[in-house]
Amino acid sequence: MSSLHHRHLAVSPDWLALYYKRPLEITHGEGRHVWDADGRRYLDFFGGILTTMTAHALPEVTKAVAEQAGRIIHSSTLYLNRPMVELAERVATLSGIPDARVFFTTSGTEANDTALLLATTYRGSNQVLAMRNSYHGRSFSAVGITGNNAWSPTSLSPLQTLYVHGGVRTRGPYEHLGDAEFIKACVADLEDLLGHTRAPAALIAEPIQGVGGFTSPPDGLYAAFRRVLDRHGVLWISDEVQTGWGRTGEHFWGWQAHGEHGPPDILTFAKGIGNGMSIGGVVARAEVMNCLDANSISTFGGSPVTMAAGLANLSYLLEHDLQGNARRVGGLLIERLRAIGAGSSCVREVRGRGLMIGIELVRPGTDEANPEAAAAVLEAAREGGLLIGKGGGHNTSVLRIAPPLSLTIPEAEEGAEILAEALRSVD
Repeated sequence: MSSLHHRHLAVSPDWLALYYKRPLEITHGEGRHVWDADGRRYLDFFGGILTTMTAHALPEVTKAVAEQAGRIIHSSTLYLNRPMVELAERVATLSGIPDARVFFTTSGTEANDTALLLATTYRGSNQVLAMRNSYHGRSFSAVGITGNNAWSPTSLSPLQTLYVHGGVRTRGPYEHLGDAEFIKACVADLEDLLGHTRAPAALIAEPIQGVGGFTSPPDGLYAAFRRVLDRHGVLWISDEVQTGWGRTGEHFWGWQAHGEHGPPDILTFAKGIGNGMSIGGVVARAEVMNCLDANSISTFGGSPVTMAAGLANLSYLLEHDLQGNARRVGGLLIERLRAIGAGSSCVREVRGRGLMIGIELVRPGTDEANPEAAAAVLEAAREGGLLIGKGGGHNTSVLRIAPPLSLTIPEAEEGAEILAEALRSVD
């Protein structure tokens, strides 16, 4: 055990998880690579949990941070803040929500917490619909609606949560159905659920479930849900903390795969927009955002430094068409990984979009989740010089792959080869 690891254990909660049997201290990064305290370089396919979205040490972002820090680091939302207004204007336009208002927070958890506050206040209801296998953060309210027991340490909640089918396409009671029939069955389940309860405040859903193992429904499910929700006056909150900013390649926002009936009522975002700086936020149409009848501010949300980073990062993302790069390079990477998976006895499925890819592992010859294999592949990939993540529903048996969106084709090929070798080590 390293000295730093020993010190970490002495002062940190037991539930504060660390990856790897020999936990890794990352000291610096550049592009799609990071280095550890021993000087070893790794190809980074997890980006600090989908947060280093464009690249490590991106000059445009570091320059913006340094220049803003040289002027003023903090003021709070009690004062006018030019970088915050400028970023809010851009996010409001990009969101697709008409007459949009933007409120900045410091994390995705806090963004979802704010969205729940808005929805329950606007609707006068503390009942919320959420998806099975979901994850929305670690605050008391976010944990209360999380549909994944590995990330929900308490059943106590200020909200009454009802869980809906549909977030996982290839497992569960409807997995045998075709896409159209799957959507029809999930809509029927939602209709039935609403017939047995008072009208909820909102449905909150990740277009692609992150911690749940990068699972998703067929395109159009949430549009079909929206027809039902609108009849009951129920709001739709799209949790874009992991799917936003073009990561899926095909769309800028995950909700756009379900956008037949327009944008969500509320959209939450975080992670990638700051490229590692602490930014989250909520977008909602004005009548929903303005429904609160008490004072509210944010001490750290909208910090001048983080807003400067977000503006520089968003500009780089759009000017260099990183969404297009995610579509092109991600498409090649998914096909490469599917070919590798076809030759592995423990790979059940390779799924995902753009640079948001999951590899689900099972015990050979069965459909049973294999968290031990996932942990072993994580270790083997690290030994090969590649950092990945893991997740999943009932068991943590999905490898999560989400590199910075500037990933190159040679880097994708290199990472795929390391993963192939890591999978061979557990077959």
